[in-house]
Amino acid sequence: MHDRSGVRTMSLTRVVLATGRPVDLAEVRFTSTYGGLDGYPCKPFNDLVIRGLLSATERSFPTVPVHLVPPPREYPHHFPGAYGPVEILPPVACVGSFRSTPLHPAHDPALSYSALTVIWFQRTTRMPHECDAEASLRGVDWEGLARDHEV
Repeated sequence: MHDRSGVRTMSLTRVVLATGRPVDLAEVRFTSTYGGLDGYPCKPFNDLVIRGLLSATERSFPTVPVHLVPPPREYPHHFPGAYGPVEILPPVACVGSFRSTPLHPAHDPALSYSALTVIWFQRTTRMPHECDAEASLRGVDWEGLARDHEV
């Protein structure tokens, strides 16, 4: 449980963005980036994985904006296959439903909140926490991407 302006909230964890804004993680999904891969990781396959994840997330969270944190891509020294060079994304794809205080100062924090669903990739299934979350996740532009909702 976290204390936010006198309002107690239940969340899995809290992440502090680079701007200093605390956001609470209400739901998280971890999946294997390459679970069931039949072939080798390459740009066309990775782009397909990302598009599929975006599409599924938008269907799962239709009333909340969805943001993809562009994943880092590694190019190990392997011979290219039929679809180009090997390109590797981090092994864990993450989808998180985040909430915070309202964006608009006129909205009552007891009756409103801001929300954003974020997709990011990381190396482990470790839960993001406070300032120890991935830098790319902490760099999300909450004010530009999230939307206010009423309770």
